[in-house]
Amino acid sequence: MNLFNITGTLNTVLIIGSLYGLLSQLKTIWRRKRVRDNQLPVTSILSLNQFTVSFLAYLSFFVYGYSITPFNHYIVWPRMCASILVLIIIFEIFVDRKSLSARISLYSAICCFLLALLGLLFGDTIADEGKALSTSLILVVSLLIAQGYFHQIRLILSSGHTGAVDLKMSQFILMMDISTIAFAISMGLKTSWPLLILAITSGVTKVIIMYLFRWVATSSLAAERRVAWEINGKE
Repeated sequence: MNLFNITGTLNTVLIIGSLYGLLSQLKTIWRRKRVRDNQLPVTSILSLNQFTVSFLAYLSFFVYGYSITPFNHYIVWPRMCASILVLIIIFEIFVDRKSLSARISLYSAICCFLLALLGLLFGDTIADEGKALSTSLILVVSLLIAQGYFHQIRLILSSGHTGAVDLKMSQFILMMDISTIAFAISMGLKTSWPLLILAITSGVTKVIIMYLFRWVATSSLAAERRVAWEINGKE
């Protein structure tokens, strides 16, 4: 077994782990729905911006995986499953908030997912166009994911509260990002440099969010902001 297959297998295993992380986030939302605190929304502190961008990140990997030659099963199928899970999270945010922005994000994500599936079905005829499109999408998403996670980080910092944000999701996705970096290097930078940029961007933001869980638990400033946030009833 060569380095490509070893890192590809490891990446797939850790992506499956990240799927568990996404499931953990969904379970957190569903648990808060069952035991609802009337003062706090079910999806409190969850950044719609961040999850929309995460969806686009998974989807761009999905499209990239079936656009390159040879077809990369290590990339395609786990990312398709992850896209579906994030889509469900966006749906839950929409159900909870009923806002225009949540509606637009949900409908846009559904349309993008359906278009990506069409690209998979007709991949043989649009391979070159698909690769160019997915590469451009990955670069754009790398910028958006930095912005999206900055929004999530800002919400935690301003409220002193992690709300419905799930720590396990960040932990498992970070492990996936690290393995994706190794996998991208084994593929050769000429082919995989867009994946490398996105994985590094995602990994750095996960480290920051994981640190903020400790900050919320130990910082007196976080405690002060949390009290003010709860009094004001902000989402």
